[in-house]
Amino acid sequence: MAQKPAIPKGTRDFGPAEMAGRNYIFDTIRSVFRCFGYAPIETPSIENLNTLLGKYGEEGDKLLFKVLNSGDAFSGIDFKQFEVSGEEDLKINSNALSLRVCEKGLRYDLTVPFARFVVQHQNEISFPFKRYQIQPVWRADRPQKGRYREFYQCDVDVIGSKSLINELELVQIVDMVFGRLGVNVTIKINNRKVLSGLAEVAGCPDKLIDLTVAIDKIDKIGLDAVKDELRERGLDEKAIKVIEPVLLLDGTTCEKIEKMRYILASSNIGMTGIEELAELFNLIDGVGINQDLEIDLSLARGLNYYTGAIFEVKANDYAIGSICGGGRYDNLTGVFGLPDMSGVGISFGADRIYDVISGLDKFPKEAIEGTKILFTNMGQTEVKYSLPLLRALRMSGVNCEIYPENTKLKKQFDYADKKAIPYLAIVGGDEVAGGYVTIKNLSTGEQHKINADTLVSSIAIIK
Repeated sequence: MAQKPAIPKGTRDFGPAEMAGRNYIFDTIRSVFRCFGYAPIETPSIENLNTLLGKYGEEGDKLLFKVLNSGDAFSGIDFKQFEVSGEEDLKINSNALSLRVCEKGLRYDLTVPFARFVVQHQNEISFPFKRYQIQPVWRADRPQKGRYREFYQCDVDVIGSKSLINELELVQIVDMVFGRLGVNVTIKINNRKVLSGLAEVAGCPDKLIDLTVAIDKIDKIGLDAVKDELRERGLDEKAIKVIEPVLLLDGTTCEKIEKMRYILASSNIGMTGIEELAELFNLIDGVGINQDLEIDLSLARGLNYYTGAIFEVKANDYAIGSICGGGRYDNLTGVFGLPDMSGVGISFGADRIYDVISGLDKFPKEAIEGTKILFTNMGQTEVKYSLPLLRALRMSGVNCEIYPENTKLKKQFDYADKKAIPYLAIVGGDEVAGGYVTIKNLSTGEQHKINADTLVSSIAIIK
């Protein structure tokens, strides 16, 4: 029995219509990146596993796809050396075993490979280095709505500068991208230094990672569940009593900042974060943006490498997780031997953005249309007559094609209908003899006879 074709869970096929929409998103994002002086790079799909491990936190490491060294990577392995005592029987230490047979992994994001790229090519690039990157990433996550195991990220980063002008430009990029895509979003901003300060004043500075991992889930699991997780991670009731009001803080941006100045007064790093937030919002006020903007002091972004401003973007009119996020990282290149190289970036989740635009029916018709005109094939003479016209239309920017076989006209009509081609160029003996083409609108049935010599100049009729 033939095997039923299937793809892995968390991955998707994309047909021509979907690809047209995705390319519209990629082209829009790419054009905005270029407006701000960012240049493209690409990195390999796989990285050395030691490049990836330890950069995303404990939970991130669990989501790394590891690649076997070879098809027979397990040959010659003495599994007894990986046995550990369990509650009932001996078990295999899977982490130790995987590190033995896997030296590489699929990239989890584009930021860590970018940091590796910067260090490896530091003598070839100029700083500050502004790059964008549009490539797929992989995570061994549980597939669900808006969450995939293979998905595209559209990253934009600048490294080698600590100026908050860079953070301002990222906010402007987000504003411009979603303005062009016709999607209303809310841009949420916080600062990891504020969270470090919160951990200090709560009396648990050594629990910063536990704090950020837990509160980063507040939108998914709610405040009570976050408090439970904080307890499980070793935070006492006194610490939770300090943290809870911050997670519930409301008011204007200025009011939130003033309240946090009071709460974090005893923490130098916390106050530094507050001043950075105040300066960034002052810069944003100076240029103005169209999208909604708010300071969200519960925003944590679970990745360990963030050290300053952090961003998250959510669609206002469509229920889905964050569609864009990022932040400042001060020493990500340090783990690769280039310390004190501060950077900041933001990543657009193309797959979720596609779901949002599709769900809101926001794709422009012209962006997703394929062939505009199908020329009929009624014989060798008619084809010879049509080919120069096809060439002229293509040269003028009209997407058109000719049916490859001389067959029944109904079959050619059906082909156009299935491909949603709006116009049919009928070329029969009368058209050849008269030097014209009959253009039929397949949605209305309306027909025009257009002289072959003026077909291109009459393009308005067939658009």
